[in-house]
Amino acid sequence: MARPKEFDEHRAVDAAMRAFWSAGYEATSTQDLCDATGLGRSSIYNTFTSKRELFDRALQHYITTKNAPLFEILDSDAPARERIGAVLHRAADAPDTEPAGCLVVNSIVELAPHDAAAKASLRADEEHRLDALTATIESGQRAGEFALDRDARAIAQFLTATISGMRVAARGGADRTTLTAIADTALRCL
Repeated sequence: MARPKEFDEHRAVDAAMRAFWSAGYEATSTQDLCDATGLGRSSIYNTFTSKRELFDRALQHYITTKNAPLFEILDSDAPARERIGAVLHRAADAPDTEPAGCLVVNSIVELAPHDAAAKASLRADEEHRLDALTATIESGQRAGEFALDRDARAIAQFLTATISGMRVAARGGADRTTLTAIADTALRCL
């Protein structure tokens, strides 16, 4: 009879997420995952079967965790410009308790060019965020907050690129003042 699991799988995925977020997929060793999760190799492989499966679970956990507040902001009844400003400033105000940067951005750079499965997963996430941003821009256009002569999807893509750039800048050591200035400048460009 198999021994019951003696650990919280959700906490293990969260700890692995932070390890991958800090170092990337390739640079995170199985020993790093053991250290981060507090699990032995056999527990990791018996539960997740491979480093890649654990990464995929960690990436999906990250996407779900990070997108929930984003969609909450974008789905609110606040004016569209205010919602977009909140999204931009949220990117500038990442908690000090989190690794710098963004696991999605890091994974796009590291894995998407040569990993079709990762690319598809990351692209689906991007499309979901772009759809929400586009809908917000369109509502702002209808309300007169944004110019009607600009393509809402192109603005959403600009915002996504800006936020990704902010995440890269944060990973490179940019402080909140710098990131806030970027957010404010992007908002003025709309």
